[in-house]
Amino acid sequence: MALWRIRATVEDRPGYLSVLTASLALRGVNILTVQVHTTEVGAVDDFLVDAPDQLTEADLRAAVERGRGRDCWVARSEARGLADQPTRVLGLATRLVRDPEAAGEALRALLGADSVAWRPTPAGPPGGVGATTMLLADPPGGSYELRRREPSFTPAEYARAQALVELAATVARRDADRVTLVLPDSAEVLVRPATTDDLPGVLELHETCSARSRQRRYLSAALPSPARLRRLLEPARGLTLVATADSDGEAEPVVALANLLGEGDEAEVALLVRDDWQRRGLGSALLRRLLGHAERVGYAAVLLHVHAANTPMLRAVRRLDRQTSVDRDGSVLTVTVPLRARRADVTRPADAAVRRSP
Repeated sequence: MALWRIRATVEDRPGYLSVLTASLALRGVNILTVQVHTTEVGAVDDFLVDAPDQLTEADLRAAVERGRGRDCWVARSEARGLADQPTRVLGLATRLVRDPEAAGEALRALLGADSVAWRPTPAGPPGGVGATTMLLADPPGGSYELRRREPSFTPAEYARAQALVELAATVARRDADRVTLVLPDSAEVLVRPATTDDLPGVLELHETCSARSRQRRYLSAALPSPARLRRLLEPARGLTLVATADSDGEAEPVVALANLLGEGDEAEVALLVRDDWQRRGLGSALLRRLLGHAERVGYAAVLLHVHAANTPMLRAVRRLDRQTSVDRDGSVLTVTVPLRARRADVTRPADAAVRRSP
């Protein structure tokens, strides 16, 4: 017995698929897996089959045509083809999480493409699925061009490929936001986007901070609930950064938390820095990074709700050297920082050096 892949278009009408499978069965062909790709011209069925050794490509093609299949493509397959499509896609996704630069290789493996090339020009509508060419939009800019002599690309393959490209772009953006800050006193902290896995460290940060520091951050000294902190770690819109310090090989403690929470065309910023890390430039550095992110994604302004007695935060705002407006409601000040839309890869704080983390 030998493994083959067969792809053919079948009328999307009751009974037509059974006619094709019956025709294959008459030649002793065992269907191992089948995927259905819906297209405008009918259902494209992709089979992995086990066929008697004496059957040739021409024999299989004839069996498909007798079963009312058209636009038939037949090719020998390998044992790895026995892995189902969801398993293969998950494996490729795992690879991209480890190495987002491998997007081209993942696309080639996913679709069996003859060539994959990145172009600086956008893909453009309507997505670029053609007989032998597929164009995929690269979210940071540009596009991927895939070519395959046969079989023709399908919309289902386009959707899978575009999802992989977007995953790679998301991981790359997360890695790009991972930096080591060198503070003015030469201390180093790792700054990266937060995840819900950081919840234990963030809880410890809040428990370690003084009541005064928590009061300045939340306008209340009470400890926020774990549920609230979990929502802050991965906001629906915005960005949360954590800063961790080296701890001689032990688990790196979270020494600061910085939140950018978006609503409409504005975003609110808030910081919490552990008491022994205050007055060292860390808060100012985090504030500048959040403002840089807010500008890159297109927010019109950033708001800070600050207690009038929160001198360190007001000092950090002045260090931004930006135009601001201040509204007062009792003891609470609302500082508005207008933003100008721009595109940048790295925001470099004036009071901290930035080094990319490996």
